[in-house]
Amino acid sequence: MIDTLIIGGGISGLTLGHELLRRGRNVVLLERQVSVGGNAMSERIGGYLMEHGPSSLNATAEDPGRLSTRLGLDEKRVFLGPDVKYRYLTKNTQLSGIPIHPLGFFTSSYLSRRGRLAMAGELFKPARQEGHDESVDAFFRRRFGAEFAERVIDPLTGGLFGARSTDLCAEATFPALVDMEQRHSSITAAAFSRRLAGRKMPARQLYSWSGGVGALPRALAAQMNRCIRTGITVRRIEALPWGFRVDAGAAGMIEARSVVLATQPHVAGMLLETIDETAARAALEIPAPPIAVVFLGYRRAQVAHPLHGLGYLTPESEGRLVSGALFPSSMFAGRAPSGHVALAAYVGGSRAPDLALASKNSLIGIARDEFRDLLGATGEPQIAHVKQWPMGLPQTSLGHRERLEAFADAEHALPGLFLTGNYFTGPGVAHCVTRAFDTARRVERHLQSAGAGTSAAGVRQGSELQDAAEG
Repeated sequence: MIDTLIIGGGISGLTLGHELLRRGRNVVLLERQVSVGGNAMSERIGGYLMEHGPSSLNATAEDPGRLSTRLGLDEKRVFLGPDVKYRYLTKNTQLSGIPIHPLGFFTSSYLSRRGRLAMAGELFKPARQEGHDESVDAFFRRRFGAEFAERVIDPLTGGLFGARSTDLCAEATFPALVDMEQRHSSITAAAFSRRLAGRKMPARQLYSWSGGVGALPRALAAQMNRCIRTGITVRRIEALPWGFRVDAGAAGMIEARSVVLATQPHVAGMLLETIDETAARAALEIPAPPIAVVFLGYRRAQVAHPLHGLGYLTPESEGRLVSGALFPSSMFAGRAPSGHVALAAYVGGSRAPDLALASKNSLIGIARDEFRDLLGATGEPQIAHVKQWPMGLPQTSLGHRERLEAFADAEHALPGLFLTGNYFTGPGVAHCVTRAFDTARRVERHLQSAGAGTSAAGVRQGSELQDAAEG
């Protein structure tokens, strides 16, 4: 009998397990892959650093910062470089640079005069009354006008989530902006108040570590090593009056007072089928179309574009095969050798799911053609690497609020069952860490209410974690 069994070894599961160990709990984490970390993978390739998944975190999120400090990673943090001055969007076969400041879209010619006037009119529009689900496209079209929705929000959702803005639920995808509308009526006014309060704009608040985002799961796994079992596929979960019995295949039967599903939603759906069919259906409904990351490295002299930004995004109406790209070597130091630049193209998602599964040579050719056309990249790249994800980012599509309610109902009906992951409050690393911290607090409350005192082994492990952090 253990306190908590965690199924899934991505950032969510690792963060949760680390926090429960600090609280003196007896924890076992099972991961079906041969290594933990999920899609937070960073790889050194010939002097370049490639991010297979997420590439940065938001510095304003408190829980990831707290976790970085505990893990001794603060000295390895790197922040955006000085070259990040613009946000780039594709328009009429070329990139338009929009300055990164509150008035960037007003001072740029990317949007027409009519489009900018529609944006300005947001200040005077009333808040929407409570009603049915509203798509991201409908929300921004209503607030900022059709051109802004089509030329800015469509590429943004395509780049951030691999999704179409018409498919996503506004309340689930951009909860902070929906809340701004309800609280202040005007999102523009709320944003300017934030600026006047001295808070930096989000694009200037991103950070990573010198070893990439993968440094976070590596550090968590190093401290949790004895609690982790990899290469284990869970077959079945059985709810019992005092907890759960889990068929962990090669790991045998495991009994736990609480079980946390920290997997991708389709895996959670399969595991929930034996204990809550409604929640299982909700999880299996969450789309996660495939996506491919194409990483190319060039000598700086081969690329004509100044690359003064995070990267660029492309509206679907432009008809391009690449939905967006990042400039890793402009974002953070150490992403490319001296005198070289790193570029990462993203292909697939809802726009072209089949294309993400094309041959690697085909994907490299698509990226090369794209960068030659938009960035003036000539000649052969120094390196070319592709990472394909058959299951991409889970999308908060319309009806997501009802799905979240189904998960909450399952947790209420089955005390000791908890769900966490990147399909609750967003796929970003900061969202996953914050959700995992909250889940750890809820697990602890459950164990305390069930009269489960901390074990000697758990206290010892928690003490060892503290010693490691202080050391």
